[in-house]
Amino acid sequence: MRLTLHETRAQVYPTRCGIPWLGWVVYPTHRLLKRRCGIAFRRRYRMLTAAYRARRIGLKRLTASVQGWTAHVAHGNTVGLRRAIFEPPL
Repeated sequence: MRLTLHETRAQVYPTRCGIPWLGWVVYPTHRLLKRRCGIAFRRRYRMLTAAYRARRIGLKRLTASVQGWTAHVAHGNTVGLRRAIFEPPL
């Protein structure tokens, strides 16, 4: 099949440096969501709330999207991220 390894990705690193995997950076003691995944959801959340205010989507759709993402990120250390996204600014 003539498969080859990707030279920069097939490097051996200590686990304390974190291993990127499926949108997470996995450390021996905890997991962090990759920055781009948080930014992408924040952008999508703004678009969904704008669509809800404009009555293009229903509350059910908005709630389902938020609950799905929240359930996904609850598997990592994301309490601060969730607060930053969902709590209204002071």
